[in-house]
Amino acid sequence: MLTTETLPLPRLRVRGRSFMALVVAPELPLAGWMAALDAQMRDVPGFFSNRPVVADLSAVAAEARDDLAMLLEGLEMRNFRLVGVEGAGEALLAGTRWGRLATELHGREIFDAMYGDRPQTPESQASRPKSPEPEPPGPALANSLLIDGPVRSGQSIVFPEGDVTVIGAVASGAEVIAGGSLHVYGALRGRAIAGVNTSGEGRIFCRRLEAEMVGVDRLYRTADHWGADLHGRPVQVRCDRGTLRLTALD
Repeated sequence: MLTTETLPLPRLRVRGRSFMALVVAPELPLAGWMAALDAQMRDVPGFFSNRPVVADLSAVAAEARDDLAMLLEGLEMRNFRLVGVEGAGEALLAGTRWGRLATELHGREIFDAMYGDRPQTPESQASRPKSPEPEPPGPALANSLLIDGPVRSGQSIVFPEGDVTVIGAVASGAEVIAGGSLHVYGALRGRAIAGVNTSGEGRIFCRRLEAEMVGVDRLYRTADHWGADLHGRPVQVRCDRGTLRLTALD
């Protein structure tokens, strides 16, 4: 059995039906955590691009209360798109420009934080997605998504409601994020994350592993860390007692 080690990934959290936010949770000592974050960003470049980010400060608010504004400044300098904070009372950020950040975000609030404060030019209105309307009561959401064809470079498939099945390949530069398990009946390139809404119970299955990065919930590995023995082979990716394991299926 071929397996890999584990690296932590900022938690992906669903906020309502339409939007998903990354949740980063700083830890003490802050300097060490920031250094680890920089190393992680080098491993998965572009992962944070254009994603709303919520900072969970619960682990550092008590002991580093005087450094919270500087911490958020550091995240912004790394091009994080901060839309909210958790785990810190309003008084801790009062008087700073971070005091405006929301403390309880849901789907509509993330939408407004991402698009609501932008100038309304014809170009921005054309590229801006429609605001989600209130949904009438109806049948439960489908718990699986079938993509009958390849996922092309530059595409991002995000389906937090359940499993994703791709009848084809996932191209380099593409991304697939599933709330449950991910099945790829072809070459898996690009980036793939499963189990973001099932506490790590999801798995990734692919016919040929050629990915840049694979992950389940908060655990991930990049191609540099699983070795040539798994490259190009059918592989299963799963969480096992806090460790991400990649196992050849042939």
